[in-house]
Amino acid sequence: MYSKEYCGDDGKKRQPSDEVKFYTLHRKFVDENYDIPEEAREVLYYSLAIGHHLGIVDCLKVSLQCSGTEYQQWLSHLPEDGEARRKMAGFFTFGEITIFPEHTRMLAAAFDAIPASQLSLREQQLTAEFIGILAAIHREPTMYLMVRDH
Repeated sequence: MYSKEYCGDDGKKRQPSDEVKFYTLHRKFVDENYDIPEEAREVLYYSLAIGHHLGIVDCLKVSLQCSGTEYQQWLSHLPEDGEARRKMAGFFTFGEITIFPEHTRMLAAAFDAIPASQLSLREQQLTAEFIGILAAIHREPTMYLMVRDH
């Protein structure tokens, strides 16, 4: 049930809001507000080149949103014992989920497999936009998606 409590970052139990927001990575930048010695700066940029994210700030933007009720109803169309349902339902347990490139094919296939005739117009819109975001992540593997209630 959507009203289930979850533990926030501070460890305190709280109720999720009635808003579900899908945040995508908008851009990344190196936080240069600190006076970093040139030798350390070289290590920082080298770590970026090999895939580590030390000193990187991720800027996220809302790419999709719905109410908690809409989200719950939308997920109810996924197979109950399926990996996609488990992944997306993590939102109710943890208050957020992160979707990385390794999740995109599984999630896109699961949502694409839902017959459109079973979905409301809003759910069809959510599905199309969500699959579009997953496709963008698949094309650009440094992207990711966070689903949160704030």
